[in-house]
Amino acid sequence: MASVTPSFLSALGIVSALGQGVDETSRTLFGNRPADMIAHDDFLIDDTTILGTVTGPILSLPENVRDYDTRNNRLLWTAVCQIRSEIDDMITTFGPDRVAIILGTSTSGIEEGTNDYQVMLNTNAWPDDFRYSHQEIGSPAEFLRAALGTSGPAYVISTACSSSGKAFSAARRLMDAGMCDAVIVGGVDSLCRLTVRGFNALNSVSDGVCNPLSKNRDGINIGEGCAVFTLRRDAGDIALMGVGETSDAHHPNAPHPDGIGAIAAMKSALNQADLTPDQICYINMHGTATELNDSMESTAISQIFGASVAVSSTKPLTGHTLGAAAAIEAAILWLSLHHADDGAPLARHHWDGEIDPDLAPLNVVTQDGQRSDPARQPENQIAMMSNSFAFGGSNVSVILGKRFGQGQTAS
Repeated sequence: MASVTPSFLSALGIVSALGQGVDETSRTLFGNRPADMIAHDDFLIDDTTILGTVTGPILSLPENVRDYDTRNNRLLWTAVCQIRSEIDDMITTFGPDRVAIILGTSTSGIEEGTNDYQVMLNTNAWPDDFRYSHQEIGSPAEFLRAALGTSGPAYVISTACSSSGKAFSAARRLMDAGMCDAVIVGGVDSLCRLTVRGFNALNSVSDGVCNPLSKNRDGINIGEGCAVFTLRRDAGDIALMGVGETSDAHHPNAPHPDGIGAIAAMKSALNQADLTPDQICYINMHGTATELNDSMESTAISQIFGASVAVSSTKPLTGHTLGAAAAIEAAILWLSLHHADDGAPLARHHWDGEIDPDLAPLNVVTQDGQRSDPARQPENQIAMMSNSFAFGGSNVSVILGKRFGQGQTAS
């Protein structure tokens, strides 16, 4: 394969139902802090639903960018400010024109647009603070560019649940093409009635907390959150090793039952990372707890990896954060690798333990405190994969890795 220039995810800012920042998020994933999966009665008509909710304080936007004021952009700003010193260092080191911003989203400010439209229907006038641009998909990148004062490329990818995974691939392509030297990359989505009611109309929303891989599963929970990384070549010990992208275009909202696109995405990521399947020690599954996704994904993983690689779904802890999901689940890999001193801690699979016998067999992480298998960490290197499979057959698999004792390299 063609060599891939090493690139490193040197810092992480995160806010979600897992908590705020790397420490609180780690305590939820690997400790005993409960995730903020909360019942809401204001998103569905005459019904409640459990949503992955950001409950902690989120930051107001700086005064000079208040025209971009949406919950989505406030979530983004809260995560960005956690790593502001690293971002400022990139801007100082490379120059504002050499730092790009690539984000994924699917909601942007749609909830604010919905609220403003309701006011207009009731009063026949738009509210004074109405901005059509709030609900434009590109708003997060435009806002962040203005807030940080960068002048490099800045745009948003919106391919449903794969959006922020594809942002990693786009970010590295920009670096490889010489269009930038560093990238702020990630994804953000906020709760909105449009998406919650849309999934409910598809009979895809769980009555409780979602239950991936269980014979009793009944659908998803929607969530909100943001994960942003600094991607650069001159610093960091957690490498972006490979990103595999495919589009099987099987159906508008159902995956190919044989996992053709998912298999191709995982193989592409492995090839780009120059890894074999037995060198992946953990897979964070897309794991939505819908019958079609769980069946397809277990089949696809089993075909490539067999039943030995450790797997789990973390959506019972975050909800499905849609355009932010791939970035948040890449952040879960990052946090595992960040704590990988004696094997990496693995996020436990939260469910009722009643495996669906019709699924292909998998090695599900069921124990608190479980760590990665040393046999799958050859040559002082540890590597993990995260999958995101979206509506329309848009698929992405991301591999992150860490090398010990011999200097860092991306592949």
